[in-house]
Amino acid sequence: MKFKIDENLPIEAALMLENNGHSAETVYSEGIQGCPDPALAVHCRQEKRILITLDVGFSNIVNYPPGTTEGIIVIRMGVLNKGSIIEAIEQLIPNLNMFVIGDLWIVEKERIRIRKQL
Repeated sequence: MKFKIDENLPIEAALMLENNGHSAETVYSEGIQGCPDPALAVHCRQEKRILITLDVGFSNIVNYPPGTTEGIIVIRMGVLNKGSIIEAIEQLIPNLNMFVIGDLWIVEKERIRIRKQL
């Protein structure tokens, strides 16, 4: 699978995905950090990459309806620090085989909520 790692995630997230056989680019490696959310969504769509972010704005299904993107994964841990984000990525990786292009996943501590396209 191909992923885009948002600027609010540690670089290690990309490395963890790559170490598990996925392609992962960061917004920093492409020089698009700080771009508006709609522009980032367009980049991901053009590159056919699933966005992984902490930005809860991407969980708004009115602005980003499931099925209109390659997919979005929003990490929502209780405490947001590097350790909890790494923990969320560790929880996410073994479940990626269930990901369907276009899904919206909300990764929380001990569960993943999945919103499918209508």
